[in-house]
Amino acid sequence: MTETFRDLGVDAALCDALEAKGITHPFPIQALTLPMALAGDDLIGQARTGTGKTLAFGLPLLERIDPDVDGTQALVIVPTRELCVQVHEDLTIGTALGIRSIAVYGGTPYEEQTEALESGVHVVVGTPGRLLDHLNRGTLDLSRVRVLVLDEADEMLDMGFLPDVERLIESCPTERHTMLFSATMPTAIVRMGRRYMISPTFTRADQSEGETAPKVDQHFMLVHRMDKPRLLARLLQSRDRGNVYVFVRTKHMADRLVEELADLGSEAIAIHGDLRQTTRERNLERFRDGKVSVLVATEVAARGLDVQNVSHVVNYDCPEDEKMYLHRIGRTARAGRAGVAVTFVEHQEAERANLIRRAIDRTDLEVRETFSTSPELIELFDLPDEVPWARSVARRRSGGDGDRGRGGRGDQGGRGGRGDQGGRGGRGGRGKGSDQPRDEGGRGGRGEQGGRGGRGGDAGGQRGKQEQDADGGSTRDGDRQRRPRKRSRSGSGAAAASAASSPASDSASASGSTATQDTGGDAPGRERSDRGSEGASGSGGQGGRRRRGGRGRRGGGGSGERGGGERGGAGARRGGAESATSGTSSTSTSAPQGQPGESAAQRARRVKVEHLP
Repeated sequence: MTETFRDLGVDAALCDALEAKGITHPFPIQALTLPMALAGDDLIGQARTGTGKTLAFGLPLLERIDPDVDGTQALVIVPTRELCVQVHEDLTIGTALGIRSIAVYGGTPYEEQTEALESGVHVVVGTPGRLLDHLNRGTLDLSRVRVLVLDEADEMLDMGFLPDVERLIESCPTERHTMLFSATMPTAIVRMGRRYMISPTFTRADQSEGETAPKVDQHFMLVHRMDKPRLLARLLQSRDRGNVYVFVRTKHMADRLVEELADLGSEAIAIHGDLRQTTRERNLERFRDGKVSVLVATEVAARGLDVQNVSHVVNYDCPEDEKMYLHRIGRTARAGRAGVAVTFVEHQEAERANLIRRAIDRTDLEVRETFSTSPELIELFDLPDEVPWARSVARRRSGGDGDRGRGGRGDQGGRGGRGDQGGRGGRGGRGKGSDQPRDEGGRGGRGEQGGRGGRGGDAGGQRGKQEQDADGGSTRDGDRQRRPRKRSRSGSGAAAASAASSPASDSASASGSTATQDTGGDAPGRERSDRGSEGASGSGGQGGRRRRGGRGRRGGGGSGERGGGERGGAGARRGGAESATSGTSSTSTSAPQGQPGESAAQRARRVKVEHLP
């Protein structure tokens, strides 16, 4: 017949509280330690993570508390904030005996913790740093502590908390009940136990050599660094999988991997030390509730966290040693369930993986070279045939030229299609309506992520400017090639060149006809424009201004010549002699006549020489 907590002599009120949660039978570490712990003996318990060590020390601790006496009577020291919250929640069963407890950890305001400590809570669960802060402030009184517990003591040793822990121990009375629990037992922890405990009894459960994780299906994969995100996304396609822990080495990698998984269609959240405490708690709560099934974490989540339905653990970065490996894979196969552990091993980490396999006596586990496209993954992890990145690749490949917008009837043609993922935008529609000569063609499509803008419609001109997105890309006009940039002139030479560039435009300007975009009034065609060839016909004003300086492609010409500089600056040819300074006609007296066969540049040089003193 299987033992129950009642058979082990646990208080009836606590047994009722446990049975209300569906907990009736103890795990091996609990069955071994509870009789000695209930008798008040100091003990050291070693067992794999996830085997129920919290209740192994929690039940004896609660039974030794006198609820009628205010003040801290029990102190539990844990290495991480998340484990602190979890242990505190497990000890809330003490409310059945009228026992009050509090979790004390960093990243939260002092005021609420101080108020609870001063009110006389019975049990304090905390991390070493925040406990020392309260001890120094005088808000934590350890003089009446009856029970002291060190949980995950080897982790506190690895994190460098041992001096802080020793100071907290020395602040407690020497006559107390002390219990130490850990998944591994380094020499420093054993030495500390002998120093601060009275004839401790050492217990070890379910930790025989060769059976470090008996219900975990373990895999070691030799992978290439650039293929790791896709391989992970492929494993996350496992049918009927539950929650998944993904362990990485650095905080930066945790955030980066979350983004890479999102690009591959897998939602994940991160938890690491750089996040605000409220964010860490919120992410962990979403993971526990199943709202997000993938948690990318650093070592902060490798210890003690008890999350239900964790089916897989992935060591995205190879652990440093066998201790870290065991703590990580201990997140799955908890409470007697089965689980899967996958370890990615880069080529330079192969020797480390061999050391881990030998240390856990699992040299039978082969380190196989594996790719995200390896066919054996389908059968090994029950994966579908379709890879998760197939759709995103198809979208990128189909993001070529966008569909052409159909020209609207009236003022403006349709806008060209939008090129996705670097594709070229479609050509804008053609402006219709023969009775409206100034109709504008459609705007060219927008090129996304460095793509090239489409070509505008016939009347609207080259407005298909690529709009640069957050990833950056060169900004250029639509379909028109950039002409070589000429050196600009200044002073009288530039004025002469401008005036000499279009001598025939005087009569056109005097005719009083208006340009399509800029009339000959107070706004003389100097709009900042990304559009090439804005005007359909009519007398041109001054050349548009290039946004980045330099010369416009074409200034305003006579009838039929295109107005508006392409991407702005002073126009190379100005249509008329300042025709837009007023609504009336103007006559140019400064434009010299060109010689037969003389080019504009030759005329400019001749005029400059003639004006020399």
